[in-house]
Amino acid sequence: MTQHVPTRQLRFYMTSVAPCPYLPGKTERKVFANLPFTDGAHVNDELTIAGFRRSQNIAYRPACEACDACVSVRLPVADFTFSRSQRRILARNNDLSRSLVEAEATTEQFQLLRRYLTTRHPTGGMSDMGWLDYVAMVEDTAVRTHLIEYRLPSTDAGPGDLVAVSLTDLLNDGLSMVYSFYDPTMLRRSLGRFAILDHVRQAEIVGLPFVYLGYWVQGSEKMDYKADFRPMEALRPLGWERLP
Repeated sequence: MTQHVPTRQLRFYMTSVAPCPYLPGKTERKVFANLPFTDGAHVNDELTIAGFRRSQNIAYRPACEACDACVSVRLPVADFTFSRSQRRILARNNDLSRSLVEAEATTEQFQLLRRYLTTRHPTGGMSDMGWLDYVAMVEDTAVRTHLIEYRLPSTDAGPGDLVAVSLTDLLNDGLSMVYSFYDPTMLRRSLGRFAILDHVRQAEIVGLPFVYLGYWVQGSEKMDYKADFRPMEALRPLGWERLP
């Protein structure tokens, strides 16, 4: 099927050269466009299929001149098989409740995000994110998006503690995991991997064929975990192809 992106509504820009956050010694550039408020959901669908990633009302993709290590990847839900270790992760988190909530920021979510960033990404680009930045990340958008909250079992005192959150876009052909964060002290639960596996289950339930994971960078310690999810498709010059 021919993809149609209304280019008359979009203006594409290039960022300046900056240090690569994934591969030491490399630099990066991105091409990006502002998503329109009218028809933004449709444009986001088409750009995601074309390898773009959303951040608030911006869609971007790498445009590095001397490197093509960043590869858009997605999981084909119908063919996905849970490995033994992945089934163990699901079992370890079977006690968590899952709630789909509107894309509205809460202080509880933000406090969890701060603990996550401070522990897992203390020198990353989001390490200085404040409350208003988080509100913009969640709420400043014109696409079909929502939050998934994962909580420990409730008690007589009220709802269980919030342990993981995923900001997820609903596309025509799948779920796109925009950003996820979790309690960094619960290492045994493997909450980051669990969120991906749970999205595969939910996509299967509602009949969506793909779960989009953003970019995989082979050789980057930050991205190596994505290689554990198979089968996986990668966007190549001739279209989406199944990785061997």
